Amino acid sequence: MEQLLSRMGEHSEHVNVVNPATGKISFELPQFTHGETLAAAMAARDVAAESGWASMQPRQRAQVLLNLHDLMIQHREHILDLIQFETGKSRGAAFEDFAGGLFAARHYGKKAPRLLRSRRMPTDAPLFVRNYLDYTPMGLVGVITPWNFPCALPCFDVLPALAAGNAVLHKVDNQVALTGLFLRDLAEQAGLPQGLWQVVAGSGPEAGNGVTDAVDYVAFTGSTTTGRLVAERAAARLIPCSLELGGKNPAIVLPGSDLKRAARIVVAGAVSNAGQVCVGLERCFIPNDQLDAFVAEIDSAVASLRYGKTSRFDTDMAGLVSENQFNRVTGMVNQARSQGFAVLRGEPRPEFGPFFVEPAIIVEPNDDADLHRAEVFGPVIQVYGYQTIDEAVVAANDTDFGLNASVIGPVPLAMSVARRLEAGSVNINDGFRASFGSMASPMGGVKRSGIGRRNGDNGLLRFTQPKAIGVASGVFKLPTSASQYRGIVPLLVTLSRILRRL
Repeated sequence: MEQLLSRMGEHSEHVNVVNPATGKISFELPQFTHGETLAAAMAARDVAAESGWASMQPRQRAQVLLNLHDLMIQHREHILDLIQFETGKSRGAAFEDFAGGLFAARHYGKKAPRLLRSRRMPTDAPLFVRNYLDYTPMGLVGVITPWNFPCALPCFDVLPALAAGNAVLHKVDNQVALTGLFLRDLAEQAGLPQGLWQVVAGSGPEAGNGVTDAVDYVAFTGSTTTGRLVAERAAARLIPCSLELGGKNPAIVLPGSDLKRAARIVVAGAVSNAGQVCVGLERCFIPNDQLDAFVAEIDSAVASLRYGKTSRFDTDMAGLVSENQFNRVTGMVNQARSQGFAVLRGEPRPEFGPFFVEPAIIVEPNDDADLHRAEVFGPVIQVYGYQTIDEAVVAANDTDFGLNASVIGPVPLAMSVARRLEAGSVNINDGFRASFGSMASPMGGVKRSGIGRRNGDNGLLRFTQPKAIGVASGVFKLPTSASQYRGIVPLLVTLSRILRRL
């Protein structure tokens, strides 16, 4: 720990980092001021210039990611321990976090050379010009990541930014700084120039604003409220950004579905990582005549869960990450209970940790309950009845968010329902892993769930500036005076007619 923290340098401000499993202070973390963040940005730019990182062949940069992939496997147990130490996750949730980062390193390590190669483009006047497309790095990319997935989320943004030829200024959340620092050190062991990936920690007004003020592109993951502030600050500088924000993700259980199987899918999608998943399920819609039976099945599925944080794959859910998060979740559940809504379970269970709350099942809360529309970000399942599938689709879409959704039932019908849902990703007969587990598929939201996409080809190309290069060296010369058009207009019209028919 001391070795990781030592590279952050000397700082006048520190914060206490609390171990979620014990509720006790683990260590003090240095905090970067706005000026110190700008200095880290300058250091990253200097390393980029000195190392010639941007001018390297894409395959050379990609090899660093493949080396990192192998080192991550080699240090797998240590990374899992570190994730659990900082977040209080179960071992399974920690492995999902690790696997996301590992898959990102492999995916972009293999795909970057093809995506970044210079390519010849079609032209509308092939006898006159040739066209090429190059991808040049942005320069310095800012990445701001939250606490819930300290391995996967940095890798989803930092690694493709590096593969594209950029330097990176990465603001980690205070709670999970050690995981970010360790990943950076592993990347340097894999061949990344030391200092090209700068890691800073601090408050939003200081370090967060410092990142947005210093970079050429910012990739942010976090709350919608903060994301709007990041977008406004980026817009003031005319720099692009991508924002992966909150969700109020629905699941629609279609008529005739196996209720026991559907309940287990919904519970798995709602309690993974103690519900602290941006794409996790919070709302579930079930036919009215099956509502009571389905609630009973969900209750049975919750009752079968195994709780606690261990270093083995023997528990399904551990505690929340902090006292603030615990107070937020229990406050929403208690409010729903006090307002007379049917609430099953949802009680604190201190025997499993200071911030542990049992999953809550809340039946048909309405606008009077804060959790009806607000993102809970905890293990809370809201169940609603519906009369028709059209009614369920309208209710599922009746939210300011649009990040993820789920449809449970026969695949052909589920596919048609999925295409009507307003969400960046939809999973059929699964909560979120079916889409989340594919690095080739773009991930992002609509409405207040964000702008832009990570993962997929665009997850890398967003960190580049496409450059069109036209070459006037065809069979015929381009006109340089008005009179020259007389001779080429018939040829261009004929050529256009031919191309139209091809």
